[in-house]
Amino acid sequence: MTTSLFLSMAAFALAASLSPGPVNVVALSAGARYGLRASIGHVTGATIGFTLLLLLTGLGLHRLVALWPPSMTLVRWAGVAFLLFMAFKLAADDGQVGPDRSGNAPSLVQGAVMQWLNPKAWLAALAGMGAYAAGGEPALLWQFALIYFVVCYCSIACWAYAGACLGRLLREARHVRLFNRAMAALLAASAAYLAWS
Repeated sequence: MTTSLFLSMAAFALAASLSPGPVNVVALSAGARYGLRASIGHVTGATIGFTLLLLLTGLGLHRLVALWPPSMTLVRWAGVAFLLFMAFKLAADDGQVGPDRSGNAPSLVQGAVMQWLNPKAWLAALAGMGAYAAGGEPALLWQFALIYFVVCYCSIACWAYAGACLGRLLREARHVRLFNRAMAALLAASAAYLAWS
């Protein structure tokens, strides 16, 4: 692989992974609420989930989507439902801080599922594979997936880290509740955008 192709793949992965979206909003919120260490499960799950989606797209999943166009509609509405569920969980959180706080950070499985129900992830996988591995060359497919894994992990971890830094400022339950409700509103807005786009 040439250096220019490597840099192009990395730049594409960075632009798609670092931009705001539901997965990153949840990482930010989890980092603020539970800290960086507890958020790593979500970061890892989201990265694995997307990388698997990317690989399967390159191995032919895009053909199945083309054969049955309603599948993207199904993904979109499942994504809307999942985002609303996550928004509800955030909005309903009691905001307790310290050792007696309730709830758990988003899990590895939730992070992976969130990517599979995220139309932004599907578009990134389809566009990325179309741009860099449309010929179906296995070496390019695996190289792109590896580059994307590293960049995606670092990008989502940056959001969780930013949340953890912000979380140090949220010392009172009422501040945490306000923050959680703001994040819930962003997730609900993402769901509304998906529903009407």
